[in-house]
Amino acid sequence: MVKLREQLLNGLQALHAPAPVEWRISEAPVEYVHAVAEMEHRAEAIAQGSARELVWLLEHPPLYTAGTSADAADLLEPGRFPVHATGRGGQYTYHGPGQRIAYVMLNLRQRGQDVRLFVAGLERLIIDTLDAFNVTGEIREDRVGVWVRRPELGASREDKIAALGIRLRRWVTFHGLSINLEPNLEHFSGIVPCGVSEHGVTSLVDLGAPVTMADLDIALKSAFEDVFGPVQAH
Repeated sequence: MVKLREQLLNGLQALHAPAPVEWRISEAPVEYVHAVAEMEHRAEAIAQGSARELVWLLEHPPLYTAGTSADAADLLEPGRFPVHATGRGGQYTYHGPGQRIAYVMLNLRQRGQDVRLFVAGLERLIIDTLDAFNVTGEIREDRVGVWVRRPELGASREDKIAALGIRLRRWVTFHGLSINLEPNLEHFSGIVPCGVSEHGVTSLVDLGAPVTMADLDIALKSAFEDVFGPVQAH
């Protein structure tokens, strides 16, 4: 598995496409139901060739989402925040203010039609973004997402700093990733995040990085262009 991942990472150039991707940032929090409807509409338009690819950066009000592999037992506080069933892969996740969501709508027909390579590209995007703030993100074969080591909390302690969950329709991707900038980490206690109970959750600010959302967006944009090619602001 490790060798396969290395091969995928070495082939990331195949993810580039010649046309710039639209890059959109929503300043106000976006309701989850509205975001999903917008993603599905845009993904269909991309598949039909009537719209450009899009990366949409936003925040959500506090909520939990349940992916296609979610276990009901992992929802520890059902009445705390709204819970949205979603068609993306994965289990339970939390979204809320202080967390940067990147919804990635790309046409993989133009980018190699390799889902594993696309996921490896998203992982590289997150790792390179964190590296801009001297935070070392790592991938684990038995856990989804991007993790940071916390030796100050215990020899084997690792905390999750970013999550991934994608869906494809007609080779167009939607949903995407989230990076914890400065969310209320206590809000994660209402679920077992991504089904992993033996590790914690952290954020850039929790790790001591003096980062603003604008800083994070700049780093995300630079890393995205390295992995997937040029973007054009909306």
